[in-house]
Amino acid sequence: MTQMTAPLIFICFSLIQGFVAALNCTSPTPASLFDALEKELFSRKLLRPVKSFSDTLNISIDMTVLGILGVDEQAQSLTTFLWQVLEWDIEGLSWDEKECGTKRVSVPREKLWVPDVHIAEFMDEDTSPQTPYVYLYNTGRVYDDKPVRVVSSCRLVIYTFPFDIQNCTLTFGSYLHFAEEIRMIQSTTAAEVLKESRQVIQTEGEWELFDIKAAETTLEIDVGSYSEVKYYIILRRRPLLYVVNLLIPSCFLITVDLFSFLLPPDSVDRSSFKMTLILGYTVFLLIMNDLLPVTGETTPLINVFFCISLALMVASLLETVLITNIQYSSSKYSAVPHWISVVVLRYLAVVVCLPPKKKSNRITVSLHPPATVKPPLDLTLDELRRLSRDLTAIRLQMDKHFQGSKSSHEWQMVGTVIDRLLFGVYIVFISASFITIICIWILNNVYIV
Repeated sequence: MTQMTAPLIFICFSLIQGFVAALNCTSPTPASLFDALEKELFSRKLLRPVKSFSDTLNISIDMTVLGILGVDEQAQSLTTFLWQVLEWDIEGLSWDEKECGTKRVSVPREKLWVPDVHIAEFMDEDTSPQTPYVYLYNTGRVYDDKPVRVVSSCRLVIYTFPFDIQNCTLTFGSYLHFAEEIRMIQSTTAAEVLKESRQVIQTEGEWELFDIKAAETTLEIDVGSYSEVKYYIILRRRPLLYVVNLLIPSCFLITVDLFSFLLPPDSVDRSSFKMTLILGYTVFLLIMNDLLPVTGETTPLINVFFCISLALMVASLLETVLITNIQYSSSKYSAVPHWISVVVLRYLAVVVCLPPKKKSNRITVSLHPPATVKPPLDLTLDELRRLSRDLTAIRLQMDKHFQGSKSSHEWQMVGTVIDRLLFGVYIVFISASFITIICIWILNNVYIV
């Protein structure tokens, strides 16, 4: 009687201690093992595999990034391809490896209780291949490994495009069970996830997997709390394509516009040249518009760069129109006001290294010999002298016409000084604007690890 009571007590104690009892296989064959599993485990697939309702089931999670399939700035979404690994223990389940013939066995997923772990940022249906099996070990450990194609929401900040770094979050947690029922645990560190992902990643495109961070968190709501594991996927854009196709041509055009100030300000070709540059730059922006990100949240800094470049070209053309108007219409103006003459010709001319020309001290004197009675033989000589004086007067009038009056000459000097001054201002503004934009790019592109 005592010999029969001891096994019964042992079996009852095992049932009390665990979700299921240790399996007994009649032979080391798959049929024997699955008969035992059908009897002790599969019939309880609706129950969370714990001894008591108050017990917490630990779910270990690991993931590997296999590919970065796309980043949609307009939809604010990230598409990645992951390997997701979940592990948990079935309370009380075990079997002897020699008695049952194997250490692990693949079991259909629908035969077991599987946690409802999902990614909170999911935006679209998972179209990855389905894996119908999980591994079940003789220690009661369940190993669930499957691929996941994730289209997740991500707040993309493209202010520093194309030198931007994006931080997208993938939050793994139970959809229904509270933290008292299921607790999410990292099975590997973020550094190990990053190292493995970089070794096996297949597709990156224009994006580079820069870093991965992870943290175990708890989501608090009114009805309770949920245990979660957050993975922070840090991506860095490869900017070479945009630098070659957008920034370098734009810099070339603005440089050509800058050197166009070296053309004579009174030349009509200068304004035509600047207008051609503006038209060419406009066509360039229209062609390259498809390369720029489209989003209504923030304006990329590169768009500000293009707007400043175009505005500078337009301002340069307007400056040329002003100077040309002064140069060509100077004869219609009255004398230069005294304050303009002082400010521009005396002070600003020195600032732009264009001092006024010194007035010539040469005086043209016309001598008229006294009238005397000439002998008849000198009439021919007098006629030649009068003709010489007439030719001299004509020459003086022509010189005065080409050289312009004093007022016209001063207005032309005013135009030249203003043109040289605005050229310096143009250089300073371009340098300050571009240096500011580059500094903002650099400062916003620094990722603090």
